[in-house]
Amino acid sequence: MEEIEIKHKKSMPKFLKRILKIFGLFLLIFVASGVSYFVYDSVLYSSYQNISGGAMQGDCNVLGINIRGDLYTYLVRDEDGYVTEDYLDATSSEEIIDSLENAKNDTNVKAVMFDVDSYGGAPVAGEEIAIAIKSTEKPTVAFIRQAGVSAAYWAISSADWILASKSSDVGSIGVTMSYLEKAKQNEDSGLKYIELSSGKYKDAGDPDRILSKEEKEVLLRDVLLTHENFIRAVSENRNIPLEKVASFADGSSVLGEQAKSLGLIDAVGGYEEARNYLSEKIGEEVEVCWW
Repeated sequence: MEEIEIKHKKSMPKFLKRILKIFGLFLLIFVASGVSYFVYDSVLYSSYQNISGGAMQGDCNVLGINIRGDLYTYLVRDEDGYVTEDYLDATSSEEIIDSLENAKNDTNVKAVMFDVDSYGGAPVAGEEIAIAIKSTEKPTVAFIRQAGVSAAYWAISSADWILASKSSDVGSIGVTMSYLEKAKQNEDSGLKYIELSSGKYKDAGDPDRILSKEEKEVLLRDVLLTHENFIRAVSENRNIPLEKVASFADGSSVLGEQAKSLGLIDAVGGYEEARNYLSEKIGEEVEVCWW
């Protein structure tokens, strides 16, 4: 009996072995995925800390900055400093400004390159980045990949040299404050909007109530004023007559060749052309450290 008991302990039913193998494989994949995400996120954040907090390391002589996703003035981070899920595909003007400020005093940084792929975002974010780029004394170049439109184009309009591919979306000089009204849907659901506000226009634009004619005029006034600011900025940054910018600032985007003919970009090209441009400007081979 003793020998049989020992054999039973060493041998395991086949179905149980299969279950343990499947569970082990699942556990291994889960742990590996978690470790990979942690390492990836840690590397990104570490890179952000190193570049924005001091001199670049190694042979880098050009600071590379990505302008991707939605543009905001700031990104929400958790207590550990990592970007929250809602802002993973986004760029903030405050972090770009911080990096450009550090680059000013970093003797290793000879120029700045912007990799742009964004359909825009907050007008103030675009304006803040454009002002920061304009105040940068070192050469700046921006190349647009799939899109550099709306606030994203505003942001890079002050770069020394701008490129885009033949198929890139460029421009879209316009402003929108459109939204989906839910008042009728709420009414059909038996919900009633109770208005308690201190001012006539305090809750104007709330999607749960119908927008009055007066409120629409006030909101549209701000949209048009922001549009005028956008047109003026592009005119100044790109040295294009104000009237010419206004003539095509209808909110539509254009492709690379047409963007060049309008003066929105300087050349059709991409990363390699941007590298060559900066190499000529700084008089040495370009090595980019990406933020």
